Amino acid sequence: MVKKFKKFVKVVKAKTPWLEHVIEEFEDACDLNQVDLVIRAPPGSLCVYCKGSKMLCGKAQCPILVKIYSIARVSSIISSLNIVGSSPPAIFIGRHGYPYVQAGPLVPPFTGDTSILDTPELWLKASIQDIVDFRVKLIRGKTRFHVKDANEPPRILSEVQLMAMGSKPVDSEMILLKKPSASILLDDEVQPMGPSAPIKELKIGNVSSNKLIEKAISDTDLKARDAILELYEEGVPVSQIQRVLSAGLLGVKGVRKLVPTRWSITAVDSTISRVLRDEKVKEMPEIDEYRVYSLNFMDNRFVILMFPGKWSYESIEAWFPGTAWNPGGESIAFCGDWEGYWGRTTYASMGGCYYAARLAVTEHLVKIGKQASALVLREAHPGYIMPVGVWIVRECVRKALNQGYEKSNDLKDALNIAFSKLSISSSIWMQVSKLLNHYVKQERLTKFIDHRLKTTPSNFDESLNR
Repeated sequence: MVKKFKKFVKVVKAKTPWLEHVIEEFEDACDLNQVDLVIRAPPGSLCVYCKGSKMLCGKAQCPILVKIYSIARVSSIISSLNIVGSSPPAIFIGRHGYPYVQAGPLVPPFTGDTSILDTPELWLKASIQDIVDFRVKLIRGKTRFHVKDANEPPRILSEVQLMAMGSKPVDSEMILLKKPSASILLDDEVQPMGPSAPIKELKIGNVSSNKLIEKAISDTDLKARDAILELYEEGVPVSQIQRVLSAGLLGVKGVRKLVPTRWSITAVDSTISRVLRDEKVKEMPEIDEYRVYSLNFMDNRFVILMFPGKWSYESIEAWFPGTAWNPGGESIAFCGDWEGYWGRTTYASMGGCYYAARLAVTEHLVKIGKQASALVLREAHPGYIMPVGVWIVRECVRKALNQGYEKSNDLKDALNIAFSKLSISSSIWMQVSKLLNHYVKQERLTKFIDHRLKTTPSNFDESLNR
């Protein structure tokens, strides 16, 4: 059996080379095991699973993103080849062409306290326009590196890595090879980004780094997975952990590598939430009531239901017609994934949002010292005009869980509370949710047994005496 597990881990590492130095155990491999995509969205709604990255429609470019680019395009954000400003700090590692990737810093053309531009933990009071404004101000310098260059970085990459360690804005100067192209990259996994251009030279100064991050980076015997967990336990924000992992600064000497930004986000969310789930949540007593949490943000409606019972988890998104990933559909497009007590054996088909919400749920359960089954429901309405990154799920679920809940001792009452906060009818949610079906059927069976016991006590007593 051990040999079989080791073989499975080896196979998953080969399928996910950008995270092989993070996958150390069988459970890590299960969470991040990529498989062929299974489409369950209605006809005409492939976008809800593609999200502009898999080109399931067969087109060379995503028509949705091209349309958004034309709306958000900026014609003259910068005209100089010399960019001087304070990086939040922020970096971006691309994924196309892996293992050769485009990597570089994100620098605005001005100085000062720019930390808000790359700190999603602070964005819940912002509008979509605010967030696009934050991101379009960041000029992305890019240079092509091999991911293993993280171990012995060339000068520009060395400066990028040093910048990634920063805990405060970093004074930066970029000399570009050509003027930045004024288009915005939008992706549901990462934050929007502004113009980009090849970088010729990068100079930085006054880097103020987090001592905890410095310690993790300097420990060349510390595995990347363990470094992620240690930094989280010490209170380092998730976005900072994702940044240093992406920069190739975590892991054992010689095996460190650059990790595409979208995959560093998923890896950190997945790793932390899995360990919280297995090592803490499952050891805690179960809640003894039904709890309903909710939050509305950017025309997204989030409802989280907590059920009494052992750990299980499901996340479902419903994209209305006219939203970013269901622009031309005539019906609501659903995508979702779930896991039972023992977790998953494949990567969630809905992508990073699954792990982002799971992190928020598990850390809340650890905080309150309870175990529960959790269901996260999200409705994305037409007012959510463009994707702003997976952070929106993590931070919205976090806030919803931290601002209180409505409780009930009755499942039917709890469901009525939950569905009153959503537009989609309860009957439709029941069709798409495995957890809801499980609990409703379980309650019906329990009531049936209770009814039988109450109506035939003599027969029951006789059976016990036989």
